[in-house]
Amino acid sequence: MAKGLGNIMKQAQLMQQKMERMQQELETRQVEASAGGGMVTAVVNGRQQLVDLKIEASVVDPEDVEMLQDLVLAAVNEALKKSQDMAQQEMSKVTGGLNIPGLM
Repeated sequence: MAKGLGNIMKQAQLMQQKMERMQQELETRQVEASAGGGMVTAVVNGRQQLVDLKIEASVVDPEDVEMLQDLVLAAVNEALKKSQDMAQQEMSKVTGGLNIPGLM
């Protein structure tokens, strides 16, 4: 029984090390999403951090700030979703498809 528990603990440590490496790798990976036909583009890393936001000058209209706000929200939210999907796919490689609460 103790030997089996030792193996489980060793496997858990290896999985934890793999997850830490994957999280470090995710920081360097980026996804991009745009809105308004490319007028606003958001770039997010695998840790769900916004790292770049590009806004075409032609979409900046002081008379229609709401449209720009909507485009920024749409681009950022889509980039965040892509980033979360990417992170979830990468983590499932480490966990073997197990859904472990609190990992992501």
